[in-house]
Amino acid sequence: MDLAAFRECCLSKTAATESTPFGDDVLVFKVAGKIFALAAVDEFPTTVNLKCDPDLALELRDRYEQVQPGYHMNKKHWNTVEIDSGIPDTELRKMIDHSYELVVQSLPKVVREKLQRSRRMKNFA
Repeated sequence: MDLAAFRECCLSKTAATESTPFGDDVLVFKVAGKIFALAAVDEFPTTVNLKCDPDLALELRDRYEQVQPGYHMNKKHWNTVEIDSGIPDTELRKMIDHSYELVVQSLPKVVREKLQRSRRMKNFA
């Protein structure tokens, strides 16, 4: 997966936004104001940070050498992932989905319900 495909996948999530609050070299993806992914624009290999359940984070680090503890993040809850270094795209999409869902589940109930209604409307269209 290249950075353009990663970006497209993140922005396809309901209510996902993109910004550059840390400078032009880091893309930040949020849902309801909470970060679920960050991407380094100028790094090779391309790396991203994704939120992850602590047990799954350890499992992914064991399974893939391209998955490391989150750089400049809480290493228990974030992984840094080389996205263009051999991890199958389907697995990367699962990691993005997982990160997004963890953040959504941490949101207040009223915000989660609003997102769920938006998803249903999007799927209905």
